[in-house]
Amino acid sequence: MTTVTLGPEGTYSHRAAQAVTDDDISFSESVTAIVEAVANGEAERGVVPVENSIEGSVTESLDAFAEYDVAVVEEVITPIRHALLAQDDSFSLVASHAQALAQCRGWLDEHYPGVNVEAVASTARGVERARGDADIAAIGHPENATNGTELKVLAEDIQDRSSNATRFVVVAPKSERSEAGGKTSFIVYPDVDYPGLLLELLEPFADRDINLTRVESRPSGERLGDYVFHIDISAGLYEQRTQEALADIEDIAGKGWVRRLGSYDSKTVVN
Repeated sequence: MTTVTLGPEGTYSHRAAQAVTDDDISFSESVTAIVEAVANGEAERGVVPVENSIEGSVTESLDAFAEYDVAVVEEVITPIRHALLAQDDSFSLVASHAQALAQCRGWLDEHYPGVNVEAVASTARGVERARGDADIAAIGHPENATNGTELKVLAEDIQDRSSNATRFVVVAPKSERSEAGGKTSFIVYPDVDYPGLLLELLEPFADRDINLTRVESRPSGERLGDYVFHIDISAGLYEQRTQEALADIEDIAGKGWVRRLGSYDSKTVVN
């Protein structure tokens, strides 16, 4: 089975992928490309980040789910441990993924005020930059310091909050959607706008005692003020109450569409 995730080797996405498969893992530097590869049959699985406890949702993932018809078959929650890695402490630039830089913003301001930062495609790409240039430091998992040319771990656990964790999902072809699992994700595009629309979309779940774990809107790209809603619930598609709630949602979104990404279970992986 071919699994693709964000690369290069050593990213947090790579570590999440290793937790769910023993098969070959290939790399991409674009979440959209990963989801597209699965949708087109070029890969059997994709592992992508969807949400961080500090910085919130990974919007590229949400937009890719709205654009490409895939299934979500598993959720992996991984605590994030950031370390500052460099050849020595004389660096003038910190290079890492934009999310990692944001998650460590307070620590950097306190310990290296005024240091320049540069967002790169992944934490592992920042580590590669640090290995090749003594003037550059990286933010990444501490084990990345010895994954290749050795770097020094100048500081560990530099994330601004110790509860920092990222939620990843495993995507598969749409034919593998399941109704079994404790969580369900779906996308709603009502293609209408009127007062009380969002309330109408939420009431079918409240009426059936279904907990919503996430509700987020993203621009549809069709016109200004037009939105797609991404919704996660703590219930499986196999449950009658979920089917009834989604039937109500499909009636409300009759001019648009509802995409059921599927039901799945969640696990936490410490690495």
